[in-house]
Amino acid sequence: MTAMTEESVNSKKWYVVRAVSGKEKKVKEYIDSEIVHHKISDYISQVLIPTEKVYQIRNGKKISKERSYFPGYIMIEANMVGEIPHILKNIPGVIGFLGDKGDPIPLRPAEVNRILGKVDELSETDAEISIPFIVGETVKVIDGPFNSFSGTIEEINEEKKKLIVMVKIFGRKTPLELNYMQVEKE
Repeated sequence: MTAMTEESVNSKKWYVVRAVSGKEKKVKEYIDSEIVHHKISDYISQVLIPTEKVYQIRNGKKISKERSYFPGYIMIEANMVGEIPHILKNIPGVIGFLGDKGDPIPLRPAEVNRILGKVDELSETDAEISIPFIVGETVKVIDGPFNSFSGTIEEINEEKKKLIVMVKIFGRKTPLELNYMQVEKE
């Protein structure tokens, strides 16, 4: 074994596994169980699904949900040697690797830092609700007496986190003052 291959055995890099969208949690469970089953924890150290917290109001209550930040993608810190890529590709729900012709290509350190930094930032800003809306954008009301009405944003008040939305009621345009969590993008 040469010095180069010996060094690559000990170094782990981040890879992106493509999974069936919406099944990321299940695929992560499968990967974790395969790591235990094949005793390959020395080669795969972390399996992450980048998620963000999303807030909505349902029936007057504030609900937080976790949503996949990159749907259909799972990040793995691993050492892709020997059978490791083959084991991962054969896990139910795994489509392949993000990269050239489905072969595992590691992410650049800058990409990893950006993604992991974004994930940390999203989990920290849990109390802060910042949803970027644009004047003229069409939104759907999801809470309150005008639930399921659609309208156009006329004005945005960043400090109060309120929007003025023009909604057609009985054929007339009516302005509604709504907070960010009472609407969703269409």
